[in-house]
Amino acid sequence: MKVAVIGTGFGKHAAAPAYQSLGFDVEIVSPRDDSAVQKAIASNADLISVHSPPFMHVNHVTAAIEHGHAVLCDKPFGRNVDEAQQMRECARAAGTLGFLNFEFRFNDSWSRLKELADTGTIGAPTHLSLTFFGSGLRGRKYGWINDRELGGGWIGAYGSHLIDFTRWLLGSEVADCGGVTRIEEPEHLDADGLPRTATAEDAYSAWFVMENGCTAVHDTAFAAAVPATPRATLMGSAGSIELIGDTQLVVRRAGEAPETIEFPAPPRKAPPPALSTFFGKVAEALRTGTQITPSFDDGVAVAHAMDRLRAAAS
Repeated sequence: MKVAVIGTGFGKHAAAPAYQSLGFDVEIVSPRDDSAVQKAIASNADLISVHSPPFMHVNHVTAAIEHGHAVLCDKPFGRNVDEAQQMRECARAAGTLGFLNFEFRFNDSWSRLKELADTGTIGAPTHLSLTFFGSGLRGRKYGWINDRELGGGWIGAYGSHLIDFTRWLLGSEVADCGGVTRIEEPEHLDADGLPRTATAEDAYSAWFVMENGCTAVHDTAFAAAVPATPRATLMGSAGSIELIGDTQLVVRRAGEAPETIEFPAPPRKAPPPALSTFFGKVAEALRTGTQITPSFDDGVAVAHAMDRLRAAAS
């Protein structure tokens, strides 16, 4: 099978190697080379994999669908829920397959946490806490991720993953949410060495109430002075599960000794295992013509929650 990858960042360095590891014939084009993009979209590719910046998603996704292609789109799904719904409706009208790149679901440790929750290991889930602090945006040159109008911001770049994981793990949609956003490093130099002021958040703290009554909190940033070990804690009616650094799950139940499950540290070189796992499922879906999740529907659901959070936090 052939895939055209639109993107020279994550698309080139993570998605393309994952596809190649599965035997795909891969073409990589720059999202800013309109001629190359249009040529790729007009080709006989089996899949168009869109990893362009969010402000380009609508044009690239809808053009690919209009040419009859199945599409995998990176998150966040456009800049807002209006764009997300536009892309979903375009795919529905055309009857094409649409996949959303929430690959974190396929991390071994995250998948095991979901399995433990679903099988009642800690009773009924009641509350989820997610924390992650990184320093990847500190000292980084100004780009679209710092620009709110271009779809930048940490809520979309990483919060989209956390919101999707929250709704997937708890088995419910977001009913209400709120919080605060921060810009911890407001000044960045642009490509010409000139100072630019960021308009998009690089940190947020948020609370969520799910339709099934569960609650969740996220506390995360990506311009911290130093990184910290990420943690996920799921509380249940009969115990808790703590995921530490994606490599250790600790299950605690009342009156019992803790149970620890270890996972190997993910490799530093591409492709990420979770991405290869997800793309393998996408490949099978393409062969059978079957829609799988995460799909454009998941992208729209997360976009609804992100828009609501941005409005509440502004």
